[in-house]
Amino acid sequence: MTDLDSVAAPLGTRPPASRGNGRTTDVPAAAPPESREGTTDAADLHEVAASRWGRTGAWFASAAKRSAALVVLVALWEFLPRSGLVDRVFVPPLSEDLAAWYELLRNGQLVEHLQASLVRSLAGFGLAIALAIPLGLAIGWYRPVAELLNPVLEVFRNTSPVALLPVFALILGIGETNKIVFVLYACSWPILLNTIGGVRTVEPLLIKSARSMGLGPLRLFQKVILPAAVPTIFTGVRLAGAYSILVLLFAEMVGAKAGLGYLIQASQSNFRITDMYAGIITISALGLAFNQVLVVVERRFSTWRTT
Repeated sequence: MTDLDSVAAPLGTRPPASRGNGRTTDVPAAAPPESREGTTDAADLHEVAASRWGRTGAWFASAAKRSAALVVLVALWEFLPRSGLVDRVFVPPLSEDLAAWYELLRNGQLVEHLQASLVRSLAGFGLAIALAIPLGLAIGWYRPVAELLNPVLEVFRNTSPVALLPVFALILGIGETNKIVFVLYACSWPILLNTIGGVRTVEPLLIKSARSMGLGPLRLFQKVILPAAVPTIFTGVRLAGAYSILVLLFAEMVGAKAGLGYLIQASQSNFRITDMYAGIITISALGLAFNQVLVVVERRFSTWRTT
């Protein structure tokens, strides 16, 4: 091939290769860079799609495992009364209970009772957080405060809040104040005790290391003690969230005219069994939602932890 022929060769092709006998053979042209890049991009997209499908399948499998027991419970609740194995007068099928729940929601009664319970529960729960956490931090960190208050705490921590309900009714009456203070008292103990435990169980090596770096008592408490105690404190807060709903039911069954506890008690007294179960279902759903909110808040304040 002459120099002129090699200049005129099309772009992307190679000149014929010469063999030893003088003949020439055509050498296949190399693939353009664009085609190789396109193949790589397609493979990457395929891997990303496969990874997403894998994560989605794993999520569905995990959700199925977690909800298997609940599905079995729902099926038994519907099947056993209809089959006659359980008296449907006292345990109606779940579908009938849900129909009664929808009827209470439609006529506004459920909203009225739910609102009354939420106001009392959230008020007592919020006051318990505001009072018990600072008190628990003080008792756990300052020895003189602990020595002063420990005897009183030991007396009241072993007394059931439900046993003191008549005392609250005698002192505060049967109005809203009685119910809110009762929830406050019941919710304070898990928060207070977990806060004290969280402060006292901080790793001593962390405290020694912080002091060796020159941190004073206030900075030590702010930078080491409080962050290390947050997980334990939130455990108490979550327990208190459940207590705020459970103990409120007892208070609303005595001298109340509205609330989920009143709805359950009145429905049972008037033999409206489906309405009673509708109130129980509402309380269970409310407790589950309350716990999930607290879990989200805990993750927000504990993002520094490695899981």
